[in-house]
Parts: sequence; C-alpha cells; structure tokens
Amino acid sequence: MAQQISYFSPGPAKIPEEVLRGLQESLIHYKDTNVSVLELSHRSKDFDAILQKAETVIREVLDVPGNYKLLFMQGGGTGQFAAVPLNLISRTGKADYIVTGSWSSKAAKEAAKYGSVNLVVPEGQPYTGVPDRSCWKLDPDASYVYYCANETVEGVEFQSVPEVPPGVPLVCDMSSNYFTRSVDVSKFGLIYGGAQKNIGCAGVTLVIVRDDLLGNPLPTCPVVLDYTVMTKHRSLYNTPPTFPIHVLGEVIAWVKKEGGLAEMERRSLEKSKILYSIIEESHGFYSSPVDPGSRSRMNVVFRVGGAAGEEDLEKKFVDAASQLGLLSLKGHRSVGGIRASLYNALTLADVQRLGQFMKKFQQENKA
Repeated sequence: MAQQISYFSPGPAKIPEEVLRGLQESLIHYKDTNVSVLELSHRSKDFDAILQKAETVIREVLDVPGNYKLLFMQGGGTGQFAAVPLNLISRTGKADYIVTGSWSSKAAKEAAKYGSVNLVVPEGQPYTGVPDRSCWKLDPDASYVYYCANETVEGVEFQSVPEVPPGVPLVCDMSSNYFTRSVDVSKFGLIYGGAQKNIGCAGVTLVIVRDDLLGNPLPTCPVVLDYTVMTKHRSLYNTPPTFPIHVLGEVIAWVKKEGGLAEMERRSLEKSKILYSIIEESHGFYSSPVDPGSRSRMNVVFRVGGAAGEEDLEKKFVDAASQLGLLSLKGHRSVGGIRASLYNALTLADVQRLGQFMKKFQQENKA
C-alpha cells in the first residue's frame, strides 16, 4: 500500500487530485482534437474555448465587474514587480508601497527603478505583522498604493483591505491567497497573482486590471509587460502559457464546484486554527513569531524549541515528518523554522495528520 502523502509546499503547490486526473486524460488526447492539450495552437478554436472558459469561471467565482480586464501573463509575480510601475507610475511618477515582508520589499526595490517610491511604513526586519494604521504615511499624490495581501515567507496576512486616499488606485499582490476568500474587486485598481499556489501550476500570472488604468505605460515598457497591448490581443499577442491557462481554468472550476470562495475561506480558517491552537497550547515548545492579528491562514510559520528555535530540533522535526509523508515543511531559507502552507487543495485530513504529528513530536521531545 502506497504511503499517504500530505504536501505542504509553499509553491509550486498541491493541485486537487480530481483536477490532476482530468488533466491526465487531456495530455494524450484533448477532447476530439486527436492531439494533446500541450500541443494545441494558441490560435485554434479549441484553445480559444479553453481561454474563454477560464475567463468566464474566473469572473463568476470572483465576481469581477465588467470594467475590469483579465490578462494571462508570463514572468510570475516577479515580472509584475516591474510591470506594475511600468504601466501605472507615469501618472505622477510616484508610488506608495506598504512593505510587510520579503515579497513587498522586493517589489518596492524593483519599482524604484522606474519612479519615486515612498515606503508607507518604516521598513525593518524581522517582519512580524501589519503595522498599525496610525503609523502609515500615505501620499495623496501617489500613482498607486501597493501591498502584498499575504507574505508567504514570514506568514503575515492582511485581514482587511487597506484604506487609501481617494482617487489613488490600490494594487495588490494576491499570489498566495488568491481565491481563498471573497474579495470586493471594485476596491482595487489592479490585482495579480502567480497561479502556482492556489489556482494552478507555475507558468501563468493572472492579472485583473481596471480599464481606466490602461493606455499610459512608460515608453520603456516591454511589449510583453504592457497591459494595454495584452488587453487588446486577449493575452494572445505572443504565444501564451497555454497549458497553465488550461490548468488554471480547471482549478477555478473545481473551486466553484466545491462551494466557491465562501467555502474556501471556511476551510482555510478551520485548517489554520488547528495548527495555531496547537502552537498556542504547547507552552512554548512551538512558537509563532507573527502578531496574532496578522497570522496567515495560508502559511503557518513557527519555531520548534522556543521563540528563536533550535536548529537541530527543527531538522529532526522536518526529517521525522517526511518519514510519515508530511512533506515540504522546512521554513524559507531566509528565516528558518517551519512553514506549513495550507492552500486550497490541502484537505482538512492533511492538516489533522500534521497536527497529530506535532502533538506526538512535542511529547517525545519536550524534555
């Protein structure tokens, strides 16, 4: 009998088994085309149907208003670190960045190549939460305000949408909590996220942009990062990541079938509560470095053996977990510790298995 596997990777992450089985069939013959889905021309009617299906289900599940365009782009989130300022900063030459972790910090540094970047909160490490709104310094003349909704490295998540000055577009990197809870898209000028955590496989980045923000990129903006060009050509200006787009559409269809965003949010809260409760009740054996009000539902980050963690004990934890099929629990190399990523495809049973292991590991090593 094969060993049971629970995969807690921060990305590329687990894809629902039901979706994988459907994809498996399409790898040889996609419907009645007699060719693999990997081989379909991006100019064919068959791929156009795939693209249209993905667009339709995304709009339906996320309730995307009609004045927003959907783009399927390449380059991942890192590509969007440049694409956002290249497309949006020209209005005033300035942008506000709320830096709360590694990814928003990298985005701010990239944006500084193209204009003036104001750090809304004092940048500092370690990142342990979203600073109180009273210390924010927002520029009402900024071209946009940027933030990362969930920092995968540090396990910090915004629990609400930031309020910004009137008329200033809000830009959000939702790579790691896309489609995990209901979102009022109309509050944003632009949302983007790589697919490889909650909504598919690596290779495609879903961009949702309000149409009034199109049409004014910097002259230096490469055509493959130009939202206006990509909108005009329905993401088909060049060969798009055809298979990742297909996977994305199938995963969002699965989200819809499972109960939509309300159900994904319910599950994420239930799963993360299991681990945070064990951490809080461990009398210091496990510890979370993140402020309770900013703890991520997606990436539960913790130390083993005290607040600073014990490296040998944490290695023992990861090794013992791996032997039981609890995989990819090592924390990011920049911060160490343990990280359990609880994306949509992770089941409650997966998390319960990890919780049982954590309790047993504590009992056997608490001395």
